[in-house]
Amino acid sequence: MNGADLMVQALREAGVTHVSVLAGNGTNPLMHACRKAGLRVVDTRNEQTAAYMADATGRLTRRVGVCLVSAAVGHANALIGLVNAYFDGSPMLLISGESPEAQSGLGKFQEMPEQVAMAAPVCKYARRVTEPEKTALYLHEALNAATSGRPGPVHLTVPMDVLEAEVDPARVPHTPPSPGVVVQHAPGDPGLVRQAAQWLAQAERPLCVAGSGAFYADAGRALAEFAAQTDIPLVVPIWDRGVVDQPLPQFLGVVGAASGEPRLLPDADLLLILGTAPDYRLGFLQPPRVREDVRVIRVDVDPVELRRRREPDLAILGDVRSVVEGLSQAWRALGAEPKTEWLREARRRERAFRRRWLEEPAPPGPMTGRHIVDALRPFAAREDVLFLVDGGNIGQWAHMALCDRYPSRWLTCGASGVVGWGMGGAIAAKLAYPERPVLLLSGDGSFGFNIADLETAVRHRTPFVVVLADDQAWGIVQSGQEKTLGRECLVGCQLGPVRYDLVAQGFGCRGVRAERPEEIAPAVEEGLQADCPTVIQVPIQVLAPSDLPE
Repeated sequence: MNGADLMVQALREAGVTHVSVLAGNGTNPLMHACRKAGLRVVDTRNEQTAAYMADATGRLTRRVGVCLVSAAVGHANALIGLVNAYFDGSPMLLISGESPEAQSGLGKFQEMPEQVAMAAPVCKYARRVTEPEKTALYLHEALNAATSGRPGPVHLTVPMDVLEAEVDPARVPHTPPSPGVVVQHAPGDPGLVRQAAQWLAQAERPLCVAGSGAFYADAGRALAEFAAQTDIPLVVPIWDRGVVDQPLPQFLGVVGAASGEPRLLPDADLLLILGTAPDYRLGFLQPPRVREDVRVIRVDVDPVELRRRREPDLAILGDVRSVVEGLSQAWRALGAEPKTEWLREARRRERAFRRRWLEEPAPPGPMTGRHIVDALRPFAAREDVLFLVDGGNIGQWAHMALCDRYPSRWLTCGASGVVGWGMGGAIAAKLAYPERPVLLLSGDGSFGFNIADLETAVRHRTPFVVVLADDQAWGIVQSGQEKTLGRECLVGCQLGPVRYDLVAQGFGCRGVRAERPEEIAPAVEEGLQADCPTVIQVPIQVLAPSDLPE
C-alpha cells in the first residue's frame, strides 16, 4: 500500500463514490488508486468543471464532493470552485497534485511554493502533505473541517512521490473513518429559545429569513410546521439553498434579487434570521433597507458566523432545525396567536409586486425569459426533477416567476452569483441521483464557459436537459447599460450569434432549436426521456425582469 492507496481507502470509508478529475502533473497515483479501489473517476475537459462538480455535489447531498487536479495552473483554474463553495458553505475537497517533494527548491516542473497559500483564504482547512503515512490522517482532518459548523471547502496539496511511497502500516496513525457528511444537532440554549419565541409573539410584523443553514440542518419539515403554526412570513435570500419543498402560504419568495422584492424587510419590526448572513441580499441590515429599531434574532450553528457583521439583539448558537423545533414548542407553551393579519398584508404586497410575472400574460412579440420560465414551471414543480439555475439574467427571471416554493431539489449557482457553473452542476446532479431527471436553465453567456464538457457528459453517460436562453448578450449588463447610458453606448455586453443546437450535436448530444413558446415544453419532455444530454436553444430578446412596466 502506498500513500495514494491510503488516501483513497479513507475516501471510500467516508462515503465518497466518485472523484471529478482533470488529469495532469501529480494526479496519476491517485487516479490509479481510485481505479484499484473501485472509486469512480469522472474526467472532465476543464478544471473549473471538475471543481464545480465537487461544489454542486456538496450542496446537493450535504456530503463532501471531491475533485482532483494537477499542480500550479491546474490548481489555479480549480480555485473558482473553492470560491463558490466558500460563498455558500459547501462541503468540498480540492486535492491538487505536485511534482516530487524530493525536487522541491530545484526548479521542478510547475514548482509553485505558495500553492496552498492560494487556496487557504477561502478554505476551512488547507495544507501540504509531505508524509505518506499521514495522507489518511490529514484527509480525515480536512473532511471533518468541511462538514463541521458552517460547512465549507478544504484543500490538500500532495506531491507525487508522497503518493507513490510505500507505507509502513505500523507507522500509520489510527484514525476512525470520517462520516464525510454534514450532520448537525445543536438544540440551542432553551432560555434563549423561549426568549426568542416571546419576542416573536410580541412583534407586530415579524419576518423569517431562512438561508442555506436551514438546508444543511435538514430543517424543511420543521420550518414548514413553524410557519403554519405562527403565520410569520418566510423568505429566502436569493441563491441560497432552500427547503420549501411545497407551496406554503407563508412563503413569499426571495429577497435580494436585482429586480427587487415586495416591501417586507423595511417594515418588519423583528427579523428571525436562520442560517444565513446579513449580507448585500439583506441590505447589510442597515437603514433604509430595514427599520432603525428592528430587532434581530440570529440562529447559526457556527459561532463565528453567529455575530458576524452586525451584533444581533439575540444570538442563538444551534442548528436551524433543532432551534426551530424549540421555537414551535415555546410558541405553543405561550399560547401565542398567529400573525395572520400581518401575513395577509404581506401576501397582498407580494401579489402586487409579482403581478407582472404571474398574473399578466407574457408580452407579445419576440420571446423573453418570461416565456421560458412559464414553459418550465410544470417541470420545476415536479418532485422527481432536479432543477438547476445558472447565474445571470435568466436566473433572475426564474426567481421572479417561480416563487411559490424554493425546494431542496432546486440548485442555483449560489450566493457568489457566478456564471458558468451549470455544466458541472448538471453532471454532478446526475451522478448523485442517476435515476432522477435533471433540468438546467442557463443563458448563452453562462453556457459558453465550459461548453466542451458536453463531451464529458456524453462519455460518462450523464444525460440532462439544458434550456438555453440565447439573447446574444450579457443580459443583465446590457439591460443596465441601456437604462443608464442608452442603447447607443453599449460596450462589452453583446455576444455574437451561435448555433448552440448544432454545436451540441457536434459533441454527441441532442440539439434542438425552439423558436416559439409552445415548442419549449415538448422539447423538454422529450429531452428528459433521452439517454444523452439535450441542448434546447431558445432565441430571446434582451429583457431583464426589472425592465417590465409596473
